[in-house]
Amino acid sequence: MKVDIKDTNGAVVGEFELNDDVFGIKPNSAVMHQALIRQQANARLGTHKAKTRGEVSGTTAKWYRQKGTGRARHGDRKAPIFVGGGQAHKPVPRDYTQKMPRKMRRLALCSALSEKAASKAIIVLEDFAFDTPKTVQMLNLLDNLEVVGSAVILLPESNKNIEKSANNLPDVKTLRANYLNVRDLLGYDYLIAPQSSILAIEDFLGAGR
Repeated sequence: MKVDIKDTNGAVVGEFELNDDVFGIKPNSAVMHQALIRQQANARLGTHKAKTRGEVSGTTAKWYRQKGTGRARHGDRKAPIFVGGGQAHKPVPRDYTQKMPRKMRRLALCSALSEKAASKAIIVLEDFAFDTPKTVQMLNLLDNLEVVGSAVILLPESNKNIEKSANNLPDVKTLRANYLNVRDLLGYDYLIAPQSSILAIEDFLGAGR
């Protein structure tokens, strides 16, 4: 699949051929969904905790005598029905981590990339850089590329000027190419990447040239 290469002014300066093994497969929605759920689950800390009646602070002495008061019998005030008591069926710390074979993870990435390519939502740029971090420079770039909606910008390596220029824009995210993931691909409308980032993706997914 061939796409145009654009400069920062939005002008077409060449043509780039995307690897069909990465950007031209039939998307597998089931694997993409599984990869997305796995990523969201792995981001959970699982540190939730509530105390049982045996863990809350307080005396274990019997609250009042067993008989003769006309009230229900109780052992102490730490029962779940009382204010300040413990919780029944409480949440406990747990590990939410899900595993997924490498081939399936890569299939999910290729499916998401192919879906983006099929919908003309991948913009390939010449390698670019900003001299200073300025939000207006990023806004001008997006306007020149006619980006309407959200966008994730893939960088071949860390670039502080570009990253800081996008920090104040809620619908724009910068991401290093080797951190590409299904959640960001599905969560943003456009994928903007220099040629070097595309080559890095293809190398990472085992379809290097």
